Order: sequence, then C-alpha cells, then structure tokens
Amino acid sequence: MNDDARAHPDAAAEGTASRPDEPAGRDGTWPAPSAAAPDGHTGAVVADRFDRVVWHDTYGQSAALRELAGELGERHAHSADLLTDAFLAAYKAAPRLREAAEMEHSRLVNHRVVAALLDSPGFAELHRETVGDPYAAAMAVLAQSSALRRMLDDARPDRDRDERTDPARRGTGDAVAAGAEAPRPTGDEGDGDDGSDEDGTVPGPAADAVRQPAGDAGAAARRAAADAGQALAAAVPGVPAAARGAVAKSAAGARKEAALMRAWGVGAGEQERMSFDERARLAERLRTGRLAEWAELIGRFRQMADGERARKVENATGELIGVTLGDDLSRVVPSELASLGLPALRAVFAARYAAGELMLYDSRGEQATGRGAVIACVDTSHSMYEAGPGGITREAWAKACALALLDQARHAGRDFVGIVFSAADKLRVFRFPAGEPAGPDGVLDFAETFLGGGTSYQRPLSAACELLEEEFNDSARRRGDIVMLTDDDCGVTEEWMRGWNEAKRRLGFRVFGVGIGAPRVAAAGSVLEALCDNLRSVEDFTDVHAAADLFRVI
Repeated sequence: MNDDARAHPDAAAEGTASRPDEPAGRDGTWPAPSAAAPDGHTGAVVADRFDRVVWHDTYGQSAALRELAGELGERHAHSADLLTDAFLAAYKAAPRLREAAEMEHSRLVNHRVVAALLDSPGFAELHRETVGDPYAAAMAVLAQSSALRRMLDDARPDRDRDERTDPARRGTGDAVAAGAEAPRPTGDEGDGDDGSDEDGTVPGPAADAVRQPAGDAGAAARRAAADAGQALAAAVPGVPAAARGAVAKSAAGARKEAALMRAWGVGAGEQERMSFDERARLAERLRTGRLAEWAELIGRFRQMADGERARKVENATGELIGVTLGDDLSRVVPSELASLGLPALRAVFAARYAAGELMLYDSRGEQATGRGAVIACVDTSHSMYEAGPGGITREAWAKACALALLDQARHAGRDFVGIVFSAADKLRVFRFPAGEPAGPDGVLDFAETFLGGGTSYQRPLSAACELLEEEFNDSARRRGDIVMLTDDDCGVTEEWMRGWNEAKRRLGFRVFGVGIGAPRVAAAGSVLEALCDNLRSVEDFTDVHAAADLFRVI
C-alpha cells in the first residue's frame, strides 16, 4: 500500500489515491478530493476494506502471487493494482466495475483488462468456483498470468501515454482550482496599486481574466480524458480475445480441481479449514501422478455407494409378505390387540407375549447387517500394476473400491481399516476410527501405498482377524466385514483354515471377495471362494446394478 493509502485508509479501502498535500480539517478528518482536480481511483473493482483485507492475507500466504507481482512489476507500473482487481473480480459475490471516467489515467489499461475479463463468456462459470473462496480466486489469477502478461505488454504504449497525461491533468486541475478560489466582485473597483479593492478582493474583470484560461484548460483536460477512454479499446484490440482465453483456462483449472477434491472426498467445509499452503499442497498432490488418473474411477465408486445408501432404509419394516409369530409389539396384528379390550383375555395376551407367540406382520426390508469394523485388504503385488477393465490398472480398481468402502463405513459410524499387502513380509495398516476425522493426508497415504512383490492371503487376513478380535475385546462389537481385493489365487494351510473358521464363528464377521483382472480368482473352486461368503469379479463393477448389493449390505 502506498503512503497515500496509509494516510487515508478510507480512500485506500475504495481504491482511491487521495492527494497527500491536502491539509487535515479542523475536526481531524481529511477533506474530500477537490471536485475540480480529482485524482481518480486506482482500483477498477469497487471493494470495501474487508475485501482488501482478504486480498492482503491471501497475497501474504501465496508465494506464487508474490512472484507474479514481482515479475510484472519489473516491466509494468501499477501491475499490483491489476492483480488486486483480477482477484476481487473472482472473489466478490457481485463484482462491480467503476466507470472509466472515475479512474486515474495511468490505470485505464487495468480498467480495460478487468472489463474484458468480466465480459468474457466463461466468466460466470469461473465465478461459480471462485466466489467467496480466496484460494480459488488466487488460483484463477495465477491461471490468467500468461494472458495478463501479454495484455500488459500489448498495452504498454498506451499506459505510457496515460502516465504522461496524469501530471498535465493534475496541473490543469490545480489551475482550475485556483480560478475557482478567485473571489467574486463585491462592488466598485478599488484604487489599490495591484488592481485590488481596499479589502484585498480581486475586482470582477481581473477574476474573470484568471477564470477564463483555467476554464479552457479544464475543458481541454476533460476532452483529453474522454478521448483517451474512447481510444483505449481500439489501441489494445487483443485484450478481449486474450481475456477470453485467460478466463477459459482458469475456469477449466478451477473446475478440474473442484472435481478432484470431490472425487477424493474433500468437502468444501474441510477445504475452508485448511491454510492456503495446505490446500495448495493437497491440490498439487492430487493433480500429479496416479491419483489424478484415478479420480474419475474413484468418483464413480463413491457415487455408486451414495446411491445405495439413499436406497437403504435402516430398521424399516419393508414390504409386508405375511404373518408370523413373535413378540414385536410394533408389528402386532389388530386382532391380537383387540384381545386387550377384554379383561378375560388380557392374561392370555400376556402369556403369548412372554412366549413370543403373538401374531405379527411379517415383512421383508433392506437392513444393514454389519456393526463392527469394515476392513479392506488391498493386494499391491507386482501384477496389480497390469491393466484391468477399461485399460485402468488393477490397483486403481482395488483402491477405488476400498475408498468407497471407507465412505460407507464413515456414514454408518463404523471403524474402517485399510490393509495394504503383498508378500508375507510386506503389509501396512491404515486405521480410520469412526470417532475421528479421516484427514485427506491419511487417505492419500493409504491410496498411494504400493508394496510390490508376491501375494500372501494368510498374513492380511490374519491381521484383519486380529483387529476384529481387538475390537470385540474392547467394545464387544461383533459382525465386522472383511473385503479381500486381489488378482491372485493363493493357497492357505489347513491349520490356518481351521483357526480362520473358528474366529469367523466366534466373531460373526463376513468376508467379501473381489477378483480383479484374473478370472481364475473368482472362479468356482478357487481358494478365495472357499474363504468368502460373497465373491464377485471386478467386471461386475462395470454394471452398477450387478455390484450394488456389495454396498447395500456393508
């Protein structure tokens, strides 16, 4: 902020450069700029002090913005004001552009550039992603940097002309102000040696002589300002086209980043709680490497799981299919309730209720059966690098399914554990307790981990069983769910199989298997089939309806 702005904070908040030589009034306030010699505004977008605080905070946090400002500032004066305007145009809910006549001549090029940005066809789409979001607005400015640099280079001759016009305009304004301050004639001409009256006032003819040239100069300044504004559009013809390209590029970048965040389950509230640097690092991590390639697939799995959660009704009666016996008073048929109206039959009703022999409506509904932790065992042996359905790697299919199961567990209030495995000596465990937030860093660490090597069933399944045993001992929760995602058929020992079956009976957990990219894994008679209660192939996930029951019952 320049010295003028620091001296006049109210003017700075509105983007106005006040005159530093104006004295303070008797009440301590600064007088309004002279109507005869306005300096004009330095900011093209109308903004209050709070908007500018947001800009200064964002600028202070973003090294990229500071580097851009330094680079542009070496070649173009007032480029910092242009970056401010570009940010505010993206950030404010209803950005309003000043009239060109209100601007300082040296900022008319900035005004033209910002007007072109706001008028671009794609600005509304960009604005939907950036409004009220300082980070997204800053990213939009950075995405426009090449176009801004090009527009400033093209407009440099006109900016130099405007800067030469400003001093002449201010000098003319001072002359107009001096003429305006000349007092009106108060009576007959005096006899003073200097042509003034005895009281020091300038007589009418002398004052008119001063005002006339000042008035002519003021009219000339106004004409020059009008001519400069009219000539600017023709002088920089490439601005609208460059602005369209800049807005389209920044809108595409903002849209892609928002889609990545949604695909990886990073909500808007979580993004707002991140610092600028944290969010920038996360976005860079998502844009690079394998994670960006998986975003579409992960989003598809998450939508599939969301759809099944919307269909599932917890603890509902479902479709009536007949009458059965039991003690659920919420489903007692009316004829049973009628017996309560007769004192002689009340004892009979109580006896039948105690024996669980009341007639009840029987129903069939969809209810979640799992209550313990959801554990996804993801194979990351070397063969998982190979392509699966649609040319997408087998690893990507497995990780996408596992992340959808993480969402499923979070919505059901269940713990989630991701076990990444390969050979018997290679295993990593990622725990996401239900009562704690699943931060994006932990989720990405789980998704990015790849161990390589061979495949062992016993090690990951034993680890999953130990986790469920621990959960049962700590909280007496049973009925967990284990999902095995692998592309290899691997043998197990008989002794291990006996212990596995015993643990499964005691803890009441279910095992789901997904064979990825290798038909023999999900074929009849495979080891995975013997271990699982529900086995399917990854090709099933290309059909939403065929795969839906996995997310419906977990």
